[in-house]
Amino acid sequence: MLAEIITIGDEILIGQIVDTNSAWMAEQLNLIGIKVKQVSSVSDDADHIIEALQLAEKRADIILITGGLGPTKDDITKITMARYFNMGFRRDQETLGHVTDIFVRYNKPMIESNRKQADVPDGCTVIKNKNGTAPCMWFEERGKIFVSMPGVPFEMKYLMEEEILPRLKKAFKLPAIIHKTILTANIGESFLAVELEEIEDSLPAHIKLAYLPKLGQIRLRLSGSGDDENLLKAEVEAYAQQIINKVKKYVVIDQDIALEKAILNIMQAHKLTLSTAESCTGGYIAHLITQHPGSSAVYAGGAVTYSNALKTSVLGVHAETLGTYGAVSEETVKEMAYGARINFKTDYAVAVSGVAGPDGGTEDKPVGTVWVAVANSHHVIARKFNFSNRRAQNIERSAIAALSMVLNEIKQDVG
Repeated sequence: MLAEIITIGDEILIGQIVDTNSAWMAEQLNLIGIKVKQVSSVSDDADHIIEALQLAEKRADIILITGGLGPTKDDITKITMARYFNMGFRRDQETLGHVTDIFVRYNKPMIESNRKQADVPDGCTVIKNKNGTAPCMWFEERGKIFVSMPGVPFEMKYLMEEEILPRLKKAFKLPAIIHKTILTANIGESFLAVELEEIEDSLPAHIKLAYLPKLGQIRLRLSGSGDDENLLKAEVEAYAQQIINKVKKYVVIDQDIALEKAILNIMQAHKLTLSTAESCTGGYIAHLITQHPGSSAVYAGGAVTYSNALKTSVLGVHAETLGTYGAVSEETVKEMAYGARINFKTDYAVAVSGVAGPDGGTEDKPVGTVWVAVANSHHVIARKFNFSNRRAQNIERSAIAALSMVLNEIKQDVG
């Protein structure tokens, strides 16, 4: 069963907003055994929308549309859908009552454009949008299913989870889909592929291995489809274990979670704490950690010591060390990590100092030179990295390198 997703709105095409809806919808569809054939973004233009619908109808069984259902003149999806299916309009009384209740609740006057939110193509099935005024419209035409939803993410997600996905599962006999993700770090994609070549060649046709690279890390995703869910799950798990055994030293965790979340989970399980001392990353490591709920159980806090003066006053880095070796050095970053662990009273601390760029480099310390150190109760280790001349990438790669070093230390200590 194939689906296509169409997002409507000039704001997407000019980059004013990012289309996060399509990625989320594709993920949810995949989980129930519906493959997404294509994702398209189109402008607020009736002819453009109709052309997209015509093409989608040739490619897919299910066409999901988001956007263009508001009360303003540029919201033309509803009118265009009626034109596409050669339908008239009716005023849906349940939707009108729902919209009226919303305006009464907020003590705001109803105007005609708000009432028109209840006008829908007369051949559609209306699905109530409990979180907004624009109704969801379900069409079954020419052997295809078309669903038009609001573009507001929380409205769309509610409709998908509570209404659309259950209806699709009821309408079609869908195969079982099993995914298994293994997070790896500290190995390049091509080298990882060589390591796994024999296992990959042995996979049956209904199980695929995908490489999902990101700076400093690669997610390996095994995806299987079949009729017997329990048998399929066991089969995918068996191949996943083969992969883990083959590249064990590069495996972070066999779950589809972020590197920093894996660290938080392990540290919380062993009642360990962590602090950070950042220079060139400017607090990015702290941001990655604290975006996860419950991070306070592990993460005590940190310092962004961009200047040498703060490295000395906050972390206790010796002025002589900075004067002799400079801020970007093994000696300095080790003292930063040690100082953070002692001053912030944590079991582990990680420190980063480098030349993020695009300028500031020297002959012996070019842009992209980064030192990372990790301190625990019995030693401080440091490692030098040489990244690119791109600032944003250097910051991200430095953070991933730092987190990978933390993970390696913890694994060695807790087994």
